[in-house]
Amino acid sequence: MSAEQPWPASEGVPPRVLLVEDEDLMRSIISQLLRAEGYEIIEAHAAEVALAIFENQKIDAAVLDLNLGHGGNGLDLLGKIRDLDPEVMGIILTAYASVESAVDALRKGAYDYLTKPFANDHLKAVVRNALAQKALFRENRFLRRELRDKYSFENIIGKSDTIQQVFRLMEKVARTDSSVLISGESGTGKELVARAIHFTSERGNGRFLPINCGALPETLLESELFGYKRGAFTGAVQDKIGLLKSADKGTLFLDEIGEMPLQLQVKLLRALQERECYPVGSNEPVRFDVRLLCATNRDLEHEVREGRFREELLYRINVITIPLPPLRERKDDIPLLANYFLRKYEKTHGRGLMRFSKGAMRLLVNYAWPGNVRELENAVERAAILAESEVIHSHDLPNKLGQARIATTDLEGFELTLEELEREHIKRILTKVGGDKAKAAEILGIHLSTLYRKVQRLKLEDIKEVPAGMIAKGA
Repeated sequence: MSAEQPWPASEGVPPRVLLVEDEDLMRSIISQLLRAEGYEIIEAHAAEVALAIFENQKIDAAVLDLNLGHGGNGLDLLGKIRDLDPEVMGIILTAYASVESAVDALRKGAYDYLTKPFANDHLKAVVRNALAQKALFRENRFLRRELRDKYSFENIIGKSDTIQQVFRLMEKVARTDSSVLISGESGTGKELVARAIHFTSERGNGRFLPINCGALPETLLESELFGYKRGAFTGAVQDKIGLLKSADKGTLFLDEIGEMPLQLQVKLLRALQERECYPVGSNEPVRFDVRLLCATNRDLEHEVREGRFREELLYRINVITIPLPPLRERKDDIPLLANYFLRKYEKTHGRGLMRFSKGAMRLLVNYAWPGNVRELENAVERAAILAESEVIHSHDLPNKLGQARIATTDLEGFELTLEELEREHIKRILTKVGGDKAKAAEILGIHLSTLYRKVQRLKLEDIKEVPAGMIAKGA
């Protein structure tokens, strides 16, 4: 996280206002008026004095007289000040108002333009609003920096070779403005990758707008993308700007683009080619400048062959492809991800420092994770909530993880009943640990008392050491 904090940096630090006025009496009156509002006022009678002050101190807002006599011109001073700090809020005061001077003031970046004499409350309101807008700008910049830190490549967890290859490709494409297609199964983190690319690119200060193409009907998806004019359809009571325009100078992320209807694909293709779109109900084009990132869990080349996706659109969005591997192909990353999510949810749910038992971690690593990273996060959050101690055991994890493990043992070829299967599995574990029931219960993911009941019910009290792998039906 950046060391910079939203303005004001801390309680008790007043905004600093530079007041430049060549008339001593007027300067004194305005200074007293603004000091009463709680601002720190720094006074100057001429432009060169003001510039010297500005170069050595941090100024939040500047109230400048337009005509500074022999000391210079307020508009010229505003231009020099904003060259040094484009975020300073400039307010021009003048007794000789004109349309030309007002336009020139706004062109040079003035926040507002007041004509003398002015009401005291009016000046106070203008300064207050200017400082509030500066605070908002600063907070937005701070939040964008936090987002950039949050979605940096370093915050995507993984050390496996497959995910490292993805990182290297992401770093390359982030430096470009090319369209990118992110492919992978559901839950592999496609939007996370898209956000990382956006916030580390030159468009990182612009907006990142995501939309799921499969979550909306065609007519609604079209109006969301392109916008609409008032009266275009029932319920369109006012103009709406579409996402293509709203994301101007930023990034538009089209998730599950493979589910976009064919007719809308044609309109999107034309919009991307021309860099303009037509809002629903309008004959006037709207220009836009966005970077397009798309994601899909479908094989779009197969969709093209089946006539469900436009080949021209695929070429347009698929300049660079980033394939995300499923979690089952990056098992080395599972412990890293599991512990990352555990740290996250132990804080969220007010737990102390937690850890996984060896048996629980073994289940996590061996499970196939059809829902990928999203399913893993869900399982870890569930365990962090339900675990009765600071150690997460196998029985704290979803039952399907343990069932999947039993299904992958070398019992294939045996036609066993469910009870026989349970008996053979417990027998095998007990044999492997030399009859140590505490270890066996941890591996099985059940409480020790539950194991004792199963041992008694399945008649395994006198189990003897046998070579591993020697399992026969009914033994």
